[in-house]
Formats: sequence, structure tokens, C-alpha cells
Amino acid sequence: MNQVRNIIEIDEELCNGCGQCILDCAEGALELVEGKAKLVREIFCDGLGACIGSCPTGALTITQRQAEDFDEKAVEERLSKLKSKGQAPAPEIPEIPACGCPSSESRVLSPVEPSRPGQGEEVSTLGHWPIKLQLLQPGAPFLKNADLILLADCAAASLPDLHSRFLPGKAIALACPKLDNPQAHVEKLTQLLEGARPQSVTVVHMEVPCCKGLEFILQKALEKTDAEPRLGSIKIARDGSILEALNVPWNL
Repeated sequence: MNQVRNIIEIDEELCNGCGQCILDCAEGALELVEGKAKLVREIFCDGLGACIGSCPTGALTITQRQAEDFDEKAVEERLSKLKSKGQAPAPEIPEIPACGCPSSESRVLSPVEPSRPGQGEEVSTLGHWPIKLQLLQPGAPFLKNADLILLADCAAASLPDLHSRFLPGKAIALACPKLDNPQAHVEKLTQLLEGARPQSVTVVHMEVPCCKGLEFILQKALEKTDAEPRLGSIKIARDGSILEALNVPWNL
């Protein structure tokens, strides 16, 4: 079934055939044909743009047009075939689940035992409401010149010290780049950047590839405004530990 949705577009004149995008596409939607990156089939592209950031020439963009629906089952079958041929993308991911992204991979973690009665009660440091990106308004006073955290839904649930280490004194915007509408988030973020002028924006995302779509969403929003907040990025592991922290404008 065809519908208007986000999908990758490749400028062949800009493509230099480096193949980095193919490695970064967890769904195996891209391949090299005569030295140029090509979209194999529309049903393999989830439209999140995880492949875009690695392109050294800017040949990849996300566009909205009539396209076949993303097909998770077809992606699984393609990845299985590629794996059997030793050509599966993203080799650092040990197993690709049905959705083509390890964000839905079932896994048992080992949480630390919670505090017992008498050891002190955990307190919320959430400074405002609402917290979902699509519900925030540019005129909200808590967003003005704020240190804004663009927080992936899964990261919020994974971080054991979210309230004690991340939230105090910060404004937050929760979003999911895979299940939400990316274009709607770009438009909302553009409004917030223009209207609230946060002094910094830090993306806190999970280690799974689809979650990096939050950085792409922020990048596209910044291209639509003259706002110049300080930018940071924090990558969170499934067990809640920090794997990488880049240019974070506040003390972790």
C-alpha cells in the first residue's frame, strides 16, 4: 500500500560511492550499484535517516512522497539472506530482530536493588509539565533560555539516575524517533528553537541505531532557524550506563 511518508532520497551526482551509508542502514535498504548508493526497495526504508549523518558529501536526504509502506517482515527476510551471504549491514549488531532495529530486542537486565525503607525516599526533580515534545509550547516560561534535554523515551526508562543527575535545573522534551512522526518533531523543535531560544540542547538517546534519529531531527530543525544553542549528545546503554558524552554543556 502506498502512502505519503518519509523516505530516503539519494543525489547521484553528490554520491561518491564510499558505501558508509550502507553500513549504517540497519534495515539493509541500500546497496551500491555501479559505484552509487541505491535504494533497493521502498519497503526496506523506515524513513528515520540513520544513514544520513555518515554521508561525507550530503548526498542523502529525507523527503516526503508517495512510497510503499515500510515492511518489517520483508526487512527481516532480506537481512537473513544478506547474513547467509556474509553481506549483512551493521556487523556490530549481533542480532537484528523483526523490526530491523535492535531497539525491540528482548533482553533481561540486572537492575540494582532499590533503596529499602529507612534509607531515604527518592524524590522527583521534574521541573515542569508537559514533558512530551509535541505538547510543549514555545512561550512556556520554563523553556526560555533553558538547558533543554531532548530525551528519547527509552532512555528515560533506562537511566537509573535520571532525576538526581540529569533533570535538576533542566527542561526536557520526550520523543521517540522511530514510533513518532519525525517531520512533526522537526516542526515542533523549530518552533521551540525560534520562540524559546534555549541556551543549549542536549540529545540523550539509546545505543540502538533508530534512536540516533533524534539527532537527525534536531539537525533538520536547526537548519530551519537562526537559533544557535550549544549542542551536546549523550549515548545510553541498555543497562543505563553512559557510553558516550559529547560536548555536554552542563556537569554530568
